[in-house]
Amino acid sequence: MEQLEFKLEHFDGPLDLLLHLIDKDKVDIFDIPIVEITAQYMEYVNQMEEEDLDVISDFLVMAATLLEIKSRMLLPKEIDEESGEEIDPRQELVERLLEYRKYKYMAVQLEKREDGADTYFYREKQIPEEVEKYVPPVDLDALLKGVTLESLRLTFEDVMKRKEESIDQIRSKFGVIHREKLSLSDRIRDVMDYVEHHKHFTFRHMIKKKDKMNVVVSFLAVLELMKMGRITLVQEKPFGDMDITKVDRQDSGESFSEEELKELAAFD
Repeated sequence: MEQLEFKLEHFDGPLDLLLHLIDKDKVDIFDIPIVEITAQYMEYVNQMEEEDLDVISDFLVMAATLLEIKSRMLLPKEIDEESGEEIDPRQELVERLLEYRKYKYMAVQLEKREDGADTYFYREKQIPEEVEKYVPPVDLDALLKGVTLESLRLTFEDVMKRKEESIDQIRSKFGVIHREKLSLSDRIRDVMDYVEHHKHFTFRHMIKKKDKMNVVVSFLAVLELMKMGRITLVQEKPFGDMDITKVDRQDSGESFSEEELKELAAFD
């Protein structure tokens, strides 16, 4: 038999070399002529000049495997005790070669796709707003899986404890201050009504039984009425009571003039 001559530069591993030999001889991968393939494989290994021990060791392991298969092929056929069929020593190697060939083919296809990726342009996603906002319903069984009454009790106690610790023990006892809305224009009218009925009185008498806010607004109303010339005010000593007297005017009755009403409206 004429010996097959070949020149190999580099292979990715022993399986890659075996596939090359099988394809070169055009033999059936399910019926590998193990003697010829082993001889060609060993010839390549003997010619290797690779300095990387890891690479060489992989090829040597496969060489030992091929020699083992070759020796088993020379022995009497092995029979599977369960099925009663003959055991082919090459079966495991064939399966490894088929799997390697599959991944090698996938690698070639992916490389082609990578090379041609620059020629493809993809449209941006156009998902309807309703679909994008869709939220799948909650699976209560999956959500409550593993939840027990004891775990719920412990969780509840932990939440209540954190709530108590977050409360300011001092500020939590403060009352709520409600802001009372007072209208200066309304208070000016009220004071003017009081003036019309009493003519002469003291400020202390007018603000009797009123709170601080009413006192302040009443004082501002008195100042505005003095400015309008509706009343006079006399205070004999600092911090003393103020005597208020109505000013009799012939040009005006109890109601305010149009100009005075405009001034009152500015306070609203």
